[in-house]
Amino acid sequence: MRLPKVYHRFSLLSLYPPSSPLIFYHFPNPVSSTSTSTSTATASFLSVKSTPSSSLPIHKHSRNKFFKPTKTMTSSRFHNLVPISAVVAEDGGGGSNGAVSTTATSSAEDDESAFGDGYRLPPPEIRDIVDAPPLPAISFSPRRDKILFLKRRSLPPLSELARPEEKLAGIRIDGKCNTRSRMSFYTGIGIHQLMHDGTLGPEIEIYGLPDGAKINFVTWSNDGRHLSFSIRVDEEDDSGNKLRVWVADVETGKARPLFHSPDIYLNGVFDNFVWVDNSTLLVCTIPVSRGDLPKKPLVPSSPKIQSNEQKNIIQARTYQDLLKDEHDEDLFEYYATSQLVLASLDGMMKAIGPPAIYTSMEPSPDQKFLLITSIHRPYSFIVPCGRFPKKVDVWTADGKLVRELCDLPLAEDIPITFNSVRKGMRSINWRADKPSMLYWVETQDGGDAKVEVSPRDIIYTQPAELIEGEQPTILHKLDLRYGGISWCDDSLALVYESWYKTRRVRTWVFSPGSEDVSPRILFDRSSEDVYSDPGSPMLRRTPAGTYVIATVKKENDEGKYILLNGSGATPEGNIPFLDLFDINTGSKERIWESNKEKYYETVVALMSDQNDGALDINQLNILTSKESKTENTQYFIQKWPDKKAYQITNFPHPYPQLASLQKEMIRYQRKDGVQLTATLYLPPGYEPSRDGPLPCLVWSYPGEFKSKDAAGQVRGSPNEFAGIGSTSALLWLARRFAILSGPTIPIIGEGDEEANDRYVEQLVASAEAAVEEVIRRGVAHPSKIAVGGHSYGAFMTANLLAHAPHLFCCGVARSGAYNRTLTPFGFQNEDRTLWEATSIYVEMSPFMSANKIKKPILIIHGEEDNNPGTLTMQSDRFFNALKGHGALCRLVILPFESHGYAARESIMHVLWETDRWLQKYCASNTSEVKTDLDSSEDNESKGTTNEESKAVGAAGGGVSELADLEFDRVYPNQRSLL
Repeated sequence: MRLPKVYHRFSLLSLYPPSSPLIFYHFPNPVSSTSTSTSTATASFLSVKSTPSSSLPIHKHSRNKFFKPTKTMTSSRFHNLVPISAVVAEDGGGGSNGAVSTTATSSAEDDESAFGDGYRLPPPEIRDIVDAPPLPAISFSPRRDKILFLKRRSLPPLSELARPEEKLAGIRIDGKCNTRSRMSFYTGIGIHQLMHDGTLGPEIEIYGLPDGAKINFVTWSNDGRHLSFSIRVDEEDDSGNKLRVWVADVETGKARPLFHSPDIYLNGVFDNFVWVDNSTLLVCTIPVSRGDLPKKPLVPSSPKIQSNEQKNIIQARTYQDLLKDEHDEDLFEYYATSQLVLASLDGMMKAIGPPAIYTSMEPSPDQKFLLITSIHRPYSFIVPCGRFPKKVDVWTADGKLVRELCDLPLAEDIPITFNSVRKGMRSINWRADKPSMLYWVETQDGGDAKVEVSPRDIIYTQPAELIEGEQPTILHKLDLRYGGISWCDDSLALVYESWYKTRRVRTWVFSPGSEDVSPRILFDRSSEDVYSDPGSPMLRRTPAGTYVIATVKKENDEGKYILLNGSGATPEGNIPFLDLFDINTGSKERIWESNKEKYYETVVALMSDQNDGALDINQLNILTSKESKTENTQYFIQKWPDKKAYQITNFPHPYPQLASLQKEMIRYQRKDGVQLTATLYLPPGYEPSRDGPLPCLVWSYPGEFKSKDAAGQVRGSPNEFAGIGSTSALLWLARRFAILSGPTIPIIGEGDEEANDRYVEQLVASAEAAVEEVIRRGVAHPSKIAVGGHSYGAFMTANLLAHAPHLFCCGVARSGAYNRTLTPFGFQNEDRTLWEATSIYVEMSPFMSANKIKKPILIIHGEEDNNPGTLTMQSDRFFNALKGHGALCRLVILPFESHGYAARESIMHVLWETDRWLQKYCASNTSEVKTDLDSSEDNESKGTTNEESKAVGAAGGGVSELADLEFDRVYPNQRSLL
């Protein structure tokens, strides 16, 4: 496809991808900055193998709740172990073919004239790692007797990202599929019997699927006899792109559509389908009678008006993709409205309830009731749909209204102070240990964390069916903010509460069925103190499909024991453990611990949880993972009492060319005495005394702490496998770079001081300590050290080039925010506003210090970034500020990409850009540097905080700048669920 020479970033509406990213380059005078013209060459399609995949964000299924894996620079060590609900990924997998310009080159060109146009490929040693075949995802059946291997594809072509999407109410919708846009998918499902000796039986392939089927939302029935999933097939007409619900018999592998009618499609915008019982599913379908897509009127009926004549205080972070007008409201309603349908495996179906925007469907454990959540008008133009008016009802299993629990109003006024919440009932759910008992939380501070009140939250419970006049029962009162409940039975439950400002977390133990037993604090600690973390209770799956705390019995012992699964943080690194914990006495017995000499092992899940009641310690089975620096993750089943381990997977090494890389967790000290850590990676076969210092890439992400001691604690293990994602800094090990990965950059605010009051000072001090350490070890050349990061790491990179130019020769900043005045109502973990902390916002913004940046900086950003705070405009304006001061800089805008990059063309081009930058301005750098990093000549450029100008305000926080849509989410201690 040919594109015009002039390409405006915000006007591209084509279904086809552009043949090149948008690139701006600025050399110092006399070379001027221009955007490169787009390619006129015809794109060719190259065969793609596949790529090592990062942990994919998991779609929340109402009966199988899993936590989203943390996004890090490297892929999670559990990248192939996922719950089998579907993948909905902004940065997930892709297709089998990638469109790459015929002008692609594998070399890092130093000559600007050799650039040409089009997407580029990085050198083969990097490209081969990214194109390595992805490992399958695995999941176990409810009875732990079978294992699924869900087959995955490689990176998608840019043409998939170029599909039109509607940006409505804080979410992005693929109109043709009527689901969230940019969904990754599985390409096939294999089932294996798990034998008693840990071996796997022959594979049963799910068959009967249409050619080219894209599989999503895979879910077990509670008895493990059937799988349900959605299928879509790319076709020219819209009907083929929409999702249909399928079911498969696990014993035979035969699959078939759930609905006999070809006109019933799945609505995947919010919740999609759930097993009500072993033979019935409740499905969100597209209403058959919904009509045509609303058309935008040529002439608006009125101006766009927003008013605050009531003088309400409404502050909100910089949300994107919000509704803009009445037409957007109509579109949102059109795509999000569902008709609920009960469908049985024998072909019977029944529509229940009126069409509405249903966001959640939760069957009660006894399968008699449904907890139905929906949102409705009036909508908002300033907050996402998670804050729209919300109605929660109890229905019978066949769709009859039992009662309305609440109808919450629009919540535009939730304060930005961390730990602030919505007013009214929240976190409404079924008790996991009861047939049909509800529980919820209500705030007593009006949702405002700045209000001092006791109690702050109250937990209530009530049966689904009420006796007339029956009032809710108070279960527990909390002085901190509610954080979730782990249920066991009437004699045991654990309640979690926390407060970000003080980092305090508490765990209460209480007896839900006994008013005579007072709740007591089980653990009271700082969330930052990882050394004191006692671990999280392991949960077992009940026959109803819920999860409760697993209790354990010992022979001739009347104690009430639970299993605590912990990461085991120590000054030598994490040593995961499993403790047998007496809930009454607090005594512990360590029954399992990771091999700390060579391997890193973790407990993943219980495998002996098929029956109700306490588990016999001598019949305990657990699933563990095992890895080392050079051996990728494999899974084992350990059986008591002999604790013999049976290996059940044998995944090949994803990148054997780096199998012998060198990894070391190093410790060093900042000049103010704070202990710091980092992971140092060196190329295979490298010897410092023989080969001399290497060019080095430092890649990191700052974090906030309340104490120096907590900031100095070691996190992670030296024995973890070096997972390499598709844009990981570790890829440059293949280019003979030393990589300093994740050096801790703690920003500490002790006592009444806020962390950001001395951000620049602490940032520079941490970077200086890291650079001094790699130079002292002789692995990094002093004049060949580059710095880079993504998102808040990009913000860090720009600040270091502005305030510590003596440390780094160049920088790479991806998808960052550089001007904090564009995020005036808080950013990252800062919840003071621009007007409360003006000097902090200004001093922290590298945009305000653009005149100080003299080292080469490569800026990369997705054109469709939807992350709060990191608008693409941030990079545009930062580049123009740099250009206006003659800085050597380059801006690369990636069409169709969001905050994370997904398409193969985009990722390969990012790697090419980065490699070229590092080769030209780091590896080939010949500039002289001072050996004294603390030279007084440089102190002026490091930046200090004016003590007199500190703005002190309210604080709190604990989430990254990437915020969710603010639906109720409960985050108790981490669970091990499969």
